[in-house]
Amino acid sequence: MTDRAVIAVLDYGIGNLRSAQKALERAGADARLTADPSLISEADGVVLPGVGHFGTCMAQLCATRLEQPTLEAIDSGRPFLGICVGMQMLFEASEEAPGVAGLGVMPGTVRRLPDGVVRPQMQWNRLDVRQPDCPLLAGLTDGAWMYFVHSYAPETDECLVAATCDYPTPMVAVTERGRLWATQFHPEKSGDAGKRLAQNFLAAVMADRCRR
Repeated sequence: MTDRAVIAVLDYGIGNLRSAQKALERAGADARLTADPSLISEADGVVLPGVGHFGTCMAQLCATRLEQPTLEAIDSGRPFLGICVGMQMLFEASEEAPGVAGLGVMPGTVRRLPDGVVRPQMQWNRLDVRQPDCPLLAGLTDGAWMYFVHSYAPETDECLVAATCDYPTPMVAVTERGRLWATQFHPEKSGDAGKRLAQNFLAAVMADRCRR
């Protein structure tokens, strides 16, 4: 066992893969961009980034045969983080790609941002923390600025919503189900607040590793 936590960043050929890896490395993790099921199954934590179209990302995840390793990583209870479209892929479906099934590990559907707002939301926005005990948000109080780039956002059970942002009405920004977390924003583009979130994820990975 190495001194640093090994975090597998899923390499399915699309999205902000390298930047997510680098952000975790800066936080102190041994972050590895990988499509190797063996490494994914042995990693201390797993990250699913994503950028672009929901349907394209799901198709590519299946084409690279990473759908099942992803589900197995989540089922194992190890810390798992979805980012942007990687968050959206955790849900059952998305209006962006009718008829395309998501991973379905979180209940709900990803909806298009409402009429009357600029789409995509491509800006810094402030978090409204709904679950202050969420380990991913430790030290990030209400008003922390994060960087968003998206035209769709999930609708899900209130008990799973750890933070929202206003655009202009509340929109899901962070979800939590056990050690499964997801962010609609990009931590790797969110300055010091994003770095703190990456550090929090690494801390959760290390705590889980010590329990095993």
